[in-house]
Order: sequence, then C-alpha cells, then structure tokens
Amino acid sequence: MALFDNGFKMGGSLVVGAGVVLLAPIVVSVVASVLKPIAKAAIKGGLLAYGKAKESIAETMETVEDLAVEAKAELAESTPKPAKAKKTAAAAK
Repeated sequence: MALFDNGFKMGGSLVVGAGVVLLAPIVVSVVASVLKPIAKAAIKGGLLAYGKAKESIAETMETVEDLAVEAKAELAESTPKPAKAKKTAAAAK
C-alpha cells in the first residue's frame, strides 16, 4: 500500500489541520483581546493629533489673514488717492 507508506505527510497534515481548526477560535480571541486596546489607543492618538492639527491650522490661517489685512491697509495708505488728483486738476482750471 503505497498510500500509507509515507504516513507522516498525510497524517501529519491532517493532525496539523485539525489542530488549527480546533485552536483557531481560542487564538483569535486571545489575539483580539490583546490587539483591541492597542487599536483603541491608536485611534485615540489619531483623534488627538487631528484636533491639535486642526487647531494649529486655524491659528495659522488667522495669522495669515491678519497679515493680509495689514498689508492691504499699508498699501492703501502709501498709494495716492485718485480723488486728490482730480481736485488738483479741477483747481488748476
């Protein structure tokens, strides 16, 4: 019987397969119980980082907007007003 001559390959595979099927629920539950707190901590950290980044971006945008308003005000002060030029032209006539 050539089928049973190398019993380790056939029998070993069956034993390993049966062991995996029987132990899989236990192993999965243990791994899940270990990984769940780690995943939860990672999610919490991500949410905290997102909140801090959002706050920093808002502050940066506010600063840039303030600088733009100041720059516009300085430009408005430094450029001559067209209304004054018209008055001087009208006064010359």
